[in-house]
Amino acid sequence: MLCCGVDRDAGGMTSRLPAHRPLPAPPAAPATPPRRRRGGLIAVLISIPLVVLLAAAAGVAVWGAAQSGRPAPAAVGTVAFSNALRIPPLAESRLDGAVRVFDLAADEGQTDFVGTGPTPTLGYDGAYLGPTLVAERGERVRVDVTNGLAEPTTVHWHGMHLPAAADGGPHSPIAPGALWQPEWTIDQPAATLWYHPHLHGRTRDQVDAGLAGMFLIRDPEEAALALPRDYGVDDVPVIVQDRSFAADGSFESGSGMQFDGVLGDTILVNGTVAPFLEVTTEHVRMRLLNASSARMYDFAFADGRSFDLIATDGGLLGKPIESSSVPLSPGERAEIIVELAAGERVALISRAPDPALHAGSAAFDVLELRAAASLTRSTAVPESLASFPAADDAAAVAEREFVLSGHEINNRQMELSRVDFVATVDTSEVWAVRNENPLPHSFHVHDTQFRIVSIDGSPPPPRLGGWKDTIALEWNREYRLLVSFDDYADPTTPYMYHCHLLWHEDQGMMGQFLVVHPGQQPALRTEQEDDDDRHEH
Repeated sequence: MLCCGVDRDAGGMTSRLPAHRPLPAPPAAPATPPRRRRGGLIAVLISIPLVVLLAAAAGVAVWGAAQSGRPAPAAVGTVAFSNALRIPPLAESRLDGAVRVFDLAADEGQTDFVGTGPTPTLGYDGAYLGPTLVAERGERVRVDVTNGLAEPTTVHWHGMHLPAAADGGPHSPIAPGALWQPEWTIDQPAATLWYHPHLHGRTRDQVDAGLAGMFLIRDPEEAALALPRDYGVDDVPVIVQDRSFAADGSFESGSGMQFDGVLGDTILVNGTVAPFLEVTTEHVRMRLLNASSARMYDFAFADGRSFDLIATDGGLLGKPIESSSVPLSPGERAEIIVELAAGERVALISRAPDPALHAGSAAFDVLELRAAASLTRSTAVPESLASFPAADDAAAVAEREFVLSGHEINNRQMELSRVDFVATVDTSEVWAVRNENPLPHSFHVHDTQFRIVSIDGSPPPPRLGGWKDTIALEWNREYRLLVSFDDYADPTTPYMYHCHLLWHEDQGMMGQFLVVHPGQQPALRTEQEDDDDRHEH
């Protein structure tokens, strides 16, 4: 039932404590059907397994079709790394009283990626991608966002804990020529976050055209550790995308369309094709971001060397995890530290994704590291990094179920005028999330950094033991997430949850929720009603 644009029955909630609202009455029992002949019953019993088998066969056929003809980047060992890796500049800022202010302008541009002609692109403060924003925990920040495009856009701060009105979702469009000034206090651990558009129905197009950048959070705990942090030298952003190019140098946006979305045959790192990084220190901290709209990566090194995984989406892990690969679905981040010897070269590659993801089998080159003839000594990676509480769901007030299938979540597509459920501020819930298709999906939640309680009833692997905001979903595997709604309540502006394969998101594979104070009534404000004075023309 709908009340103030809020669907009270959505979200698959099961209360653990007294419910926030009365549960609907159970449906009336159906009338007793007439008795049927035994032969009809036998026919029904025979037909049930047949239907199941046909459905399974159809699923396998869809999966097989999805895996054929997938565009693939140049195979491992075949790229002649010929272009120095571009390092996004650090964003300038100024103080307005006690508020740190960044200026960010989305504009059209042109970029020559492959030498066949300029590619029409979009960028923040430049032709392609955007600068890296850096802020300290506890700082009050404001970002003055100007839309220089010919169409509306938004800017979403992916992974950031902040008020819904500043989140930059589809309810916060910025008209062409308009100024948006979200302001909030940084209140979460040091982490690698990013920003990108979230305009409903146009997210993939704008991100693929170049609107994306990193937002790094620092804090005293991370600063006290002996970790590489000289930006662009031994602390390097690695924004990975895949694109295809037409003969005139323009992006091809439709030729690589798969169920996942558009896949490309060329890898870009920080907007650089065939990139190499000149390394001058023994240890390099690589902040990996899967900024592709559809492709899933499994990052490793060509010689199989191990490295230390030190952080995931929401910040540092408890301790370094010795790893030989790190898989990332679109939107996920990871920080790794790799050791090099003087004079050596080694390629960062992507191995074939886990077959359980049904995301293809391509393995390809990404970036070459080239160590100088002599290297500056690096200190040992700390044995302990961060501490955080166990993922204990005992205090969760509710459970919800989210089933992803096709381009729907819980058999629904996104509607801006409908809120799928309401949560209460300063509570936590358990969300059971499952991909019902033998096809790729992922799951991202705005505002919160969640913990994975279990995967099919077992504890998560160490690499998934920290703070997360995005996860890849294998077919028919249940992820139980502990999701907290801390600090911010707003009965009018929702947060989003969705598949982060951007084509799926644009097709409506998304829902939204409000966070309210106890007893507060939801009152969703639609885009047409939004006269927020933070928008200026």
